[in-house]
Amino acid sequence: MFDVASSEVILLGVVALLVIPPKDLPKAMRVAGHWIGKVRGVANQFRSGFDTMLRESELQEMEKKWAAENARIMREHPPEPVQMLPMAGPPGEAHEAEDAPAILVEQPVVTSPETADADQPKPATGTHS
Repeated sequence: MFDVASSEVILLGVVALLVIPPKDLPKAMRVAGHWIGKVRGVANQFRSGFDTMLRESELQEMEKKWAAENARIMREHPPEPVQMLPMAGPPGEAHEAEDAPAILVEQPVVTSPETADADQPKPATGTHS
C-alpha cells in the first residue's frame, strides 16, 4: 500500500538534517516514530476488521449452502414415522421385557450435618506424652 524505497528514505533524512537542527533531531525522530506506530496500528485494526467481515460473509454463504443441501436431502429422503409398541397392560403399570436385564440402583443415604460429623473420626492433635 505505502511503498517507500531506500532512496526516498535517504532523501528524507537529508532534508530533515537541513531543516531540523541536530540537537532537535532525536526528539523529531521519536515523534515521527510515534506517529508512524499509530498509523500502523490503525491500518492493522482496519485490516483485521475487514478480514473479520470477510470471514463472517463467507460463513453466512456456507450456512445458506448447507441449509439448501439439507432441505434437498430432506425432500429426497423424508424421515420415517416413529412406531410405538403397544403396552401390554394398564397405562399406569410398569412393564419390563422378559429378556431385558433388571437395573438395580442403590438408594442414596441422606445424613444431616450433625450425624455426618459424628460418623467421621476425629483428627489427631499431634501431641504425645
